[in-house]
Amino acid sequence: MVIKTRPVRQRVLPVLMLGSALAMPTFAQEAAPQPADQQPAPAAAPAPLTPPGTEPQVQIVGTGEGVVRSITVRGTERLEPETVRSYLNLSVGDSYDRNRTDQALKALYASELFSDATIRDENGALTIEVRENPVINRIIIEGAKRVKEDKVREEIRLAPRQIFTRSKTRADVGRILELYRRSGRFAAAVEPKIIQLEQNRVDVIFEMTEGPKSKVKQINILGNTKFKDKKVRGQMATKQARPWRFFTSNDTYDPDRLAYDQQKLRQYYLTQGYADFRVVSSVAELMPDKQDFVVTYVLDEGERYKFGEIDLQSEIRDIKAEEFKELIKIETGDWYNAQLIENTVETLSETAGLLGYAFADVRPQFDRDKDKLEMNVTFAIGEVPRVYVERVQIAGNTITVDDVIRREFRLAEGDAFNSLKVKRSSDRIKSLGYFQERLEIEQKPGSAPDRIILEANVEERPTGELQVSAGFSSLERFILSLSVRQRNFRGRGQELRLSANLSNFSRSVEAGFTEPYLFGRNLALGVDIFTRDFRSFRFTANNTRDTTYTQVSTGFQVRVGFPITEYWAMSMRYGLSLEKIDLDRDLFFQNGVCSPLLAGRFLCEALGKRTVSSVGYSLIFNNLNNNIRPTAGQRFSLSQDLAGIPGGVKYVRTRANYDRYHALFGSGFILQLAGEGGYITGYGGSDVLLTDRFFLGEPQMRGFRIRGVGPRVLRRPFDANGVPITDRNSVLDDALGGKAYYFAKAEIQIPLGAGGAELGLRPSIFADVGAVWSVKTPVLTCTNGPTTARPDCIAYDVNNPSSGFEEVFLGNSPSPRVSVGIGVSWNSPFGPFRFDLAKALKTQPGDDTQLFQFNVGTQF
Repeated sequence: MVIKTRPVRQRVLPVLMLGSALAMPTFAQEAAPQPADQQPAPAAAPAPLTPPGTEPQVQIVGTGEGVVRSITVRGTERLEPETVRSYLNLSVGDSYDRNRTDQALKALYASELFSDATIRDENGALTIEVRENPVINRIIIEGAKRVKEDKVREEIRLAPRQIFTRSKTRADVGRILELYRRSGRFAAAVEPKIIQLEQNRVDVIFEMTEGPKSKVKQINILGNTKFKDKKVRGQMATKQARPWRFFTSNDTYDPDRLAYDQQKLRQYYLTQGYADFRVVSSVAELMPDKQDFVVTYVLDEGERYKFGEIDLQSEIRDIKAEEFKELIKIETGDWYNAQLIENTVETLSETAGLLGYAFADVRPQFDRDKDKLEMNVTFAIGEVPRVYVERVQIAGNTITVDDVIRREFRLAEGDAFNSLKVKRSSDRIKSLGYFQERLEIEQKPGSAPDRIILEANVEERPTGELQVSAGFSSLERFILSLSVRQRNFRGRGQELRLSANLSNFSRSVEAGFTEPYLFGRNLALGVDIFTRDFRSFRFTANNTRDTTYTQVSTGFQVRVGFPITEYWAMSMRYGLSLEKIDLDRDLFFQNGVCSPLLAGRFLCEALGKRTVSSVGYSLIFNNLNNNIRPTAGQRFSLSQDLAGIPGGVKYVRTRANYDRYHALFGSGFILQLAGEGGYITGYGGSDVLLTDRFFLGEPQMRGFRIRGVGPRVLRRPFDANGVPITDRNSVLDDALGGKAYYFAKAEIQIPLGAGGAELGLRPSIFADVGAVWSVKTPVLTCTNGPTTARPDCIAYDVNNPSSGFEEVFLGNSPSPRVSVGIGVSWNSPFGPFRFDLAKALKTQPGDDTQLFQFNVGTQF
């Protein structure tokens, strides 16, 4: 350490004061770990704070023995002389010798109050001369950029107005270096300095040289004969540093991760039959540049075992060993697999829990036959009492009332314990969306061996949303949205929402309220009111958009829902809306009448006002583990709506949806399988209008434009020679929708590790398949060309061939359209982003494909 002498707030060059015990040469404690076997060796000891020959010395001047006649203290500034005397363990009249005075000096230094001390003996008159350690004025941190200064200060025990000591400084330096090591910066150095001020005060400065993150340059595997190096490295969490691994931090050196890798290796080999596997040694060597590491593992794989005899023993009366053996999925002769052992223990424990034995003790007993290379396993279930729920406790809820949480529990006080119901209760509470995602119901022993306490420790999250967003999407172009939503209104689980949206092709204002438990009963009631202005468009020449028709809807809907069983529920609804379909009169009308030549007969037929009065129901099965972000379970719904009661538009619409989620590979991969389909038909002589049909395309089916799949009319203009132009960018495209459709997808969400999770990235790969069809062939509009002569066409203008056109009807086929691609969801600080790159593999004539799609929202 260096002493810098300066006036207050004026820094000067460092000065080394060798004559003072405060003098400290500049030093840097470097992290030079030399790991061996399990963990890296500790960093080298720090350099001494004072150069050789300048350490504080035990100084005793005089004969050093006799009887104490007096004790005089000199040199104190802040301390009272009596305080100094209290550390000596010497009083007037005591006899003393060289040993007692030596112990007195050591006691003074041990107090860490003094930087120098001397005892002078003049025939029993002892004079204690001391120099007090300075007082810290402030702590200054310089150079902390990669690690936040607040984090560094948490490791420093020195503080303003405390006594400065060298030992505390050394300890603080060690803790700071350990902080940098935990963040992967093993080349970091810390240089403490002091600046001496007046009145025996000092400023303490910690100068950081952070250095780059230490990475794992190479992983060497020795002793492996059963698996190749690449296969062994693939089981580790630590990866070798490579340029393409910029989204992950798994290539940085972390001793804790290396210890975890040894566990991962053992787990892998144990699942492959190598019951005697062990890691002989694990050594991490710092490369000469003191930046990166080379890690070497020495393995002893051992012999490969098979399962021998498998047996089950039970001391619980309700669990019959012969009956429960069917739960054991291990067969004699199979390769030994420790994961199967764990799965069997878990299955037996859960089954015992279903019978009310919450604390079932299932222990596998192993008998290794090294001659036959077989592992005999006996699962022993120890005797425990059947358990009942003593009470249900809820803690941590400051807004949500207890009843909202308690009604999600599938167990009540006095019920027999059931592990499946405990897990279901946890899933239902998490699905509310009010609390942390990793919520678990803790099981605690009750007042007696056969009693259990269920405790839910919740951490409430904000449930109110006030959002103003602006963005751009490939579907609706410019978007402006304002919404207010409270999902836990008054802490009673009620939902209240109000929203307004504006884009180039849609405008809407909606309000809604939902009471999930009406009058304390498991009956949900909801009311929605809305006004929506939708503007359909078509792609015109040069890939521009042209508004075709507008649909203005104003109305309301009343919803009622109730459960049938734990997983089945039903909802019923009634809706009433007034709708008006219109066209741009400047573009599509002639003489005040819709012109088939300009708009097409199918659009002219859709014009007018109408009333939609409909009743409907939905039958729903849902056992997802989380309704917001599921990773397991399935959801199915069947819905039907009947319009025309008591009057207005008449149709029957039926839809079915199915979703299934499944975890893959046990490492964050989530597979989603989804399918849906629907059919709508008119009755009472009414046909299904254009605005009530099904449409398919972006964003539901990727690889196609909005409404890019299914029946459509293409209007092809004539060129200068009167020949129809087939280039898609030069034709008008009107999607007609269909009365029947189906759609299915398979999507795998790919984990990116800690780095990707911190950035909010969730990539996926997917395959979509679907179709829309079943619509009557419309009456087409055309003009007679030089080679055509249809009586229903308008006369051909010989003087202006390019003014002619023809319309063709395409895409009315149930044949599947197929697309595959990759996508990325990014929950950025500016709002949600979604990017999809999809290739249409199978299409039908008339389908409109699109390679890239994106949606962006910005919150402010």
